[in-house]
Amino acid sequence: QVQLVESGEGLVQAGGSLRLSCAASGRTFSSYHMGWFRQAPGKEREFVAGIGRSGSSTYYGDFVKGRFTISRDNAKNTVYLQMNSVKLEDTAVYYCAARTGWVSTYKAEYDYWGQGTQVTVSS
Repeated sequence: QVQLVESGEGLVQAGGSLRLSCAASGRTFSSYHMGWFRQAPGKEREFVAGIGRSGSSTYYGDFVKGRFTISRDNAKNTVYLQMNSVKLEDTAVYYCAARTGWVSTYKAEYDYWGQGTQVTVSS
């Protein structure tokens, strides 16, 4: 089992940058594929980015379009989401998630979730 805690919550202006972190408990972090999802008010939780166990494979939602980068440091049990050129529509609660299977874009296939961290983009 793994517990996930996100950090990096903040208010950022459109066009700016923000980095989210997700720290995992346990000694088996490197055995999990990790993902970032987000949920805006009144909308479904959607896939943002995913990363394989070693960090060599990454996947992104279509709307990211080169603006975000997911990475992980297995020595620190942490996964990151670097957000650049943020837009108003990036405002949401961001969640990290872990699964023992392969990277997936489907939220139902993730086994563990963090509590979420708020990102607010202002004009």
